[in-house]
Amino acid sequence: MTRINANPLRSLTIALALGLAAPLAFAGSAGTATAKPAKAQSDIVDTAVAAGQFKTLAAALTAADLVDTLKGKGPFTVFAPTDAAFAALPAGTVDDLLKPENKAKLVAILTYHVVPGRYPAARVTGMDSAATVNGASVDISAANGGVTVDGAKVVKADVNATNGVIHVIDKVLIPGT
Repeated sequence: MTRINANPLRSLTIALALGLAAPLAFAGSAGTATAKPAKAQSDIVDTAVAAGQFKTLAAALTAADLVDTLKGKGPFTVFAPTDAAFAALPAGTVDDLLKPENKAKLVAILTYHVVPGRYPAARVTGMDSAATVNGASVDISAANGGVTVDGAKVVKADVNATNGVIHVIDKVLIPGT
């Protein structure tokens, strides 16, 4: 299996960008194995916002001051949790994270969803872990035709953006859990 190591200097930039990646709308489809992916027209943030399923992620990215980073050059791979994934967290968790005094914790969580570089599904399935902008690594498992990242199921892969790729996941990743 392959492991990605983040460049420490790029990690800071990517960590800031993570905040922008969360609100991205995941429009588009991975298509069939023989179909070519749709050409990206927007950056990660604008793509997520257009999808309409990432309002909580967008709010979190704004609160963490990460939007401009994810609108940057990249490339970034974002494992983006949907609004339903945020809703599944214990009651009060999101509201607590959005408080100004919890900004550092919010940034740590959001940057844990971002990997420096462009890693389409075909590459992700051959990996067992990836270093995130946060500095920690996520575990990746491919089995039975599906992929999980730290136990979160990838429900839609290869949503292309001009500065990276988004993989939609069904739960929020929390570092250290």
